[in-house]
Amino acid sequence: MTALAIEVRRLAPTDLTAIETIERRAYRTPWSRSMFASELAKSTSVCVGAFEGERLVGYTISSRYVDAWHIMNVAVDPDYQRRGIATQLLQRIFELTESNRQRGYTLEVRISNEGALDLYERLGFEKRGIRRGYYTDNREDAVIMWREYLSDET
Repeated sequence: MTALAIEVRRLAPTDLTAIETIERRAYRTPWSRSMFASELAKSTSVCVGAFEGERLVGYTISSRYVDAWHIMNVAVDPDYQRRGIATQLLQRIFELTESNRQRGYTLEVRISNEGALDLYERLGFEKRGIRRGYYTDNREDAVIMWREYLSDET
């Protein structure tokens, strides 16, 4: 597999069509365009995309809460998965939010998504609980994961 020249940068409203395309390819129950537009407009959200040239190939959406950054959505175009793009996206979120050291990071992931669970654990997330019947398409449980802010000294 060839290495990709990926640039991770903030998403803009002009990226919505590309975001929707990836979302529909990556998930059985995709977010709506208005959900993405709302997050992009919020001052408490950090939304970044991975671009190969001008082509969006992945993104993550996170939102600041009182005590945590909630990683709300991570998606990589299926043609680009397993190439480290999700790792780059999440590491960029960690960099952009490092000034909020008092906050940790949380997310939910399908209990059956072993690849994502492995990725999040490699990035320092720990399993903290289960949300029963969380996913509306099949009532699958979600694993709640948490990551403390990790400084360079850790």
